[in-house]
Amino acid sequence: MGKVKMTMDTLQIRMNKELLKRIDVLVKSGVYSNRSDVIRDAVRRFVWEGEVESIEKKGDSVKLVRNTRDKLSKEKINLKEINNI
Repeated sequence: MGKVKMTMDTLQIRMNKELLKRIDVLVKSGVYSNRSDVIRDAVRRFVWEGEVESIEKKGDSVKLVRNTRDKLSKEKINLKEINNI
């Protein structure tokens, strides 16, 4: 499988000082490399939570999650591609 080239756009955002301080703590502690990594990860998590919330609340949700895990375990997953999202 060929290498997937991921292009990124630049986005300018405004944040209050308190939120920036919290982001900087994550960077200084080594959890993230820079502010952009923190924000990208936060957006990924927000999107993921939205996807998880889209699972129907009716029926056997445990069975649905198990079936989804089983299906995903059989698929070839490119973690580098996922991490570049």
